[in-house]
Amino acid sequence: MPSLAFDHLIEVVNHAKIIDPELPARKITQESTSGIGFSLLSRRLFSPIDEVVEMLEVPEATKLPGVNPWVLGIANFRGKLLPLFDLSIFFNDYNKYDAKKKRVLVIELGDLYAGVIVNEVYGMVHLPSDTPFSSSETSDTQLNKYSTGCLTQDGVEWQYFSPFELAKDPRFFNAANN
Repeated sequence: MPSLAFDHLIEVVNHAKIIDPELPARKITQESTSGIGFSLLSRRLFSPIDEVVEMLEVPEATKLPGVNPWVLGIANFRGKLLPLFDLSIFFNDYNKYDAKKKRVLVIELGDLYAGVIVNEVYGMVHLPSDTPFSSSETSDTQLNKYSTGCLTQDGVEWQYFSPFELAKDPRFFNAANN
């Protein structure tokens, strides 16, 4: 009886070899850069994952008197005060966007802890790291100061956006309305 089971097993192996005699070819995986994809100024932007600490819905904020219009206020987030800045208003984009889709990207750079509000978040994006970001004629000039260019993947253009470069801009963090 054991020989019948063993013989049957040999038949199955031989049949499998006839159907697919070789191992599957090794797939070549492409290195990628991961980040957060989001919308701002009607453009698709990409920020590296190491520049965005967290993403959250826009929380209730306490308004501050005498600040620039892009300063939404201060929110209590996990026991820390989180200043909120609306990037659409900062870039003078007063178009109406769906408030339900707006999200906050939390950035932390040294002592800086802040939330920047974007129009919509697409989630995690993986772009090929072997393809450099290149300049693009369609990139928005307002964003160029914070961008190193664009990359097109699957017909979608992603403009690189560095929250850290934005954080270094004194005009952005000059919250006082002069």
